[in-house]
Amino acid sequence: MDILGLIQDNILTPIVLFFILGIVAARIKSDLKIPEAISEFLPIYLLAAIGLHGGIEMRKTGFESMMIPMLVAIVLSLLMTLNHYQILRRLGKFNVFDSYALASTYGAVGAVTFSVGLSFLKNQGIESEGYIAAILAVLEPIAFILAIFMTNMVVSKQMLAKKQAFAKNAEIENDGLGMLEIDSSKTKLFQVLRESITGKAVVILIGSIIIGYTIGKEGFAPIKLLFEDLFVGAIVIFLIEMGIIAGHRLDDVKKVGVFLIGFSLAIPTLNGIIGVFVATYLGLSVGGTVMFGLLLASASFIAAPAVLRTAIPQAKPSLYITSALGITFPYNIIILLPVMLTISTIIHDWPATDLFGYWSHDL
Repeated sequence: MDILGLIQDNILTPIVLFFILGIVAARIKSDLKIPEAISEFLPIYLLAAIGLHGGIEMRKTGFESMMIPMLVAIVLSLLMTLNHYQILRRLGKFNVFDSYALASTYGAVGAVTFSVGLSFLKNQGIESEGYIAAILAVLEPIAFILAIFMTNMVVSKQMLAKKQAFAKNAEIENDGLGMLEIDSSKTKLFQVLRESITGKAVVILIGSIIIGYTIGKEGFAPIKLLFEDLFVGAIVIFLIEMGIIAGHRLDDVKKVGVFLIGFSLAIPTLNGIIGVFVATYLGLSVGGTVMFGLLLASASFIAAPAVLRTAIPQAKPSLYITSALGITFPYNIIILLPVMLTISTIIHDWPATDLFGYWSHDL
C-alpha cells in the first residue's frame, strides 16, 4: 500500500478538510463559531453512538473475546503513563506537576480521535472489532487515576517532610494540623477520582455500551438512522469546532518548546505502532489493530482539562491542552492513522509462521 497516497486520500476526506477549514477560519479571524448548545451536544452524541455499536458487538462476540485485549490495554496504558512521566521529568526537565499532567494526558484516550478513526476505516471499507469501544470506556479514567494518585503521593511526602522538619521546633499541636492537611489531600484525591469516574463522558459511554448490549442489532434498527447514518456528518460539524480551537492554539505551539513538540509527535507514533503490533499478536483484525493502536496513540484534550484542573491545579493547562489538541490531534488524524493502517496491512499480510517450530528446527 502506498502510504503517501493513503495520507493524501485521507487529507481529501470531508472530516479532515472541515478540520482544516476550522483552522483556516481561526487564523483569518473569522467569526465562524459552532453554537454552544451544539458543541455541548455533539460529544455526548458521538460517545453514545460509539457505545451503542460497542455494546452490540460485545453481545455478538461475547465478553471472553474482549477480556485479554482489555487487560493488555490497561497494562500498556499504565506502563506508558509512567514512561511518559520519566521522559518528561528526566529529559524534558518539567516539574513534577506538569510531568504527571502531561503523562496522564498522553496515557488517556481521545474519544474524538477514536470517532475519526472509525470514520477513516469506514471510508477505506474496513471494519474493526466493536468491543474496542468498551476498552475506550475503561481506559478513559485509568491514566488520570494513576497520575492523580502519584501526584498526591508526592504532595503528601512533601507535606510530611515539612511537618517533620517543623515539628522539631514547633508546639505539639502543630502535628495535628499537619496530619489534617495530609488527610485533606487524601480526601481531595478520592473526590477527584469519583468525579473522573462519574464524569459525563464515562457515564454516557458505559451506559450506551450497556444499552447496546441489551437491545442488540434488532433493537438498534429503529435508531440506526440517527446513530449510524448521521454519525459521519456529526463528526464533520464537531471537527469544524476542533479546527477553530486548534487554530487559536497554534500561536501557543511556539511557547511549549521544541522538546514538548517532539514529545507530542514521537510518543503517539511509538505508542501507536506498539499497539498495532501487540493487537496483531492478540489476533485482532486489520481495522481492530488500527483502533487499538489509536487508543494508545491518542491524547485526551476534552476530559483532560476538566479532570486535571481540579486534580493537579499546579500544572499549566497551556502545556497539556496545546500539545494534545494543537499538535498531536492533527498529526494523529492526518498522518498517523494512514501510517498505522499501512503497518497493520503489511503485518497481517505476512505469511503465518510457527516461530517456535522454526527456532527449534534450527537448533
